[in-house]
Formats: sequence, C-alpha cells, structure tokens
Amino acid sequence: MSDHLLETHAITDVDEFVDTRQQIPIPGRPENPTVGILYPGHAAEDDYPAFEEACGGAVRLPVTHTTIGVDEHTTQALLETGSPARLAEGAQRLLAEHPVEALMWACTSGSFVYGFDGAHDQTRTLEQAAGVPTSSTSLAYLHALQTLGVRRVAVAASYPADLAEHFQDLLGRAGVDVVAFASHGIFTAAEVGLMGREDVVAMIRAVDVPQAEAMLVPDTAMHSLRWIPDLEESLGKPVLTANQVTVWEGLRLTGRPMPVLPQLGCLGDPNVWATRTP
Repeated sequence: MSDHLLETHAITDVDEFVDTRQQIPIPGRPENPTVGILYPGHAAEDDYPAFEEACGGAVRLPVTHTTIGVDEHTTQALLETGSPARLAEGAQRLLAEHPVEALMWACTSGSFVYGFDGAHDQTRTLEQAAGVPTSSTSLAYLHALQTLGVRRVAVAASYPADLAEHFQDLLGRAGVDVVAFASHGIFTAAEVGLMGREDVVAMIRAVDVPQAEAMLVPDTAMHSLRWIPDLEESLGKPVLTANQVTVWEGLRLTGRPMPVLPQLGCLGDPNVWATRTP
C-alpha cells in the first residue's frame, strides 16, 4: 500500500504507535463518543440513529443534512454536492446544535469525485472551518483498509460506471488492488436508499471472488448498518459499507478507546485494529 496513503490523520507505524490523545482529559468532552455526520440530502440517513439505538447509546451520531443541488450520480452534480461552501454551511449548522468531537462528511461519491489529492484537500478545508478532527467516507475506506491490512478488494458499486471509476482510481492511488469490480447504474441516491438487505446481499455475492480479501460497498445512500454482521457472514470476509466505515472513522478521530461494537462487524472488534490506530 502506498507510503503516502493519507496526508492528514495518517496511520503511521502501526506496531509502535501509542495513542497519547486517549491519555489526556479534555474539559467539556461529551460523556459518550460523539461524531457529527454531514449527510447529503435524504436516502439512508436513518442508518445513523438506528445504529445509536442498537448500540444502547454508547455512541452519538447527530446528523445534519447538507444541501445538494440535484440528486444525480454524475460528476458535475457531485462536485457541487461536495463543494466547500455547502460543507462549511452544513458544519456551521451542525456545530451550532451539537458539541462533537469529530466530524464526518458522509458521502463517498461527493469526496472521491475530487480525486485522491482533492479528497484530502476537501477534508482539510472542512476541518479548518469546523475546528474538530474531520474526515470523509472515501478517506475512511483508505484508513480502514490500511488498518485491516487489506490490499486486494472487490467493489460492488451502486453508481453508473463512469462515476464508479473515480472510486477505483482513488483506491489505486492508495496502492489497493481492485480484483473484481461491478457498477449497477443507479442514477440517484433516492433509488439506492430503497434497496433492501436481500438486494445488497445479491449485489455483493455477484461480484465476490476468492482473491478479494474484503468487499467494498461505497454508497452512504445505501442502508447497511443493521446488516453488517449478516453481510460479512454471507461472504466469510470483511464487508466494508460506506455508512459503516464512516462511523468507524469518526469514532477513531475522537481519540477515545474504541467501544466494542459488534454492529460494525470486523471494524467493531478492538482486537482487530486497536493497536494500529492513531
């Protein structure tokens, strides 16, 4: 995997790292880990409060909807959806209502459409505006893959092929080998939000190959947080969905010890990654 995987909040020497942030009391810190979610439009945002409830309140995930312009899985529309002005405005509204320890731009396509370097620039600009550790779903995928030591993946993308190729390019820049890839041509986030568990299981099974060490399902418009253990069991390998890695990345950025969250599948097991995470 690339030595320059991430420019900010990078996972460095995973075997030697000691998380000193977890040892420093922070005045005014919320009782439970709290991650602000900037979510574009409306599709599967109910995944987040449902996850909170399933975890018995062990984490808090307040959601603020950002404006999107138009709901289209096109490059032009998603560049506008992820524009600095829209994200800064959404962050301002979220932070006015919720004290958060980290902030996530919960949109895969609205971050990878900017390219590898542009996705980092997007996050850096938003973090400067928000004043708290910040990341995006696209960068969360890169962190999760590095943490799990995964280099070969299959991708089941809901998007049209021309948009999905941007995600493949992002993974390639990070040194990840995409050994199987399928796009499904769904044009709007609203349509993706209608997909049920069996739809998602069929989609990932259709693209899975033995060479893939993990399955990636990159769309926060797709419901998934209720089904992660089932999805992983169906393939016998890690299945990383967009809302799943978004939650994990946000919790990682709070600097707290990770709570045991079986709802996150492999990422919810501290034995998998706790010694590797900054």
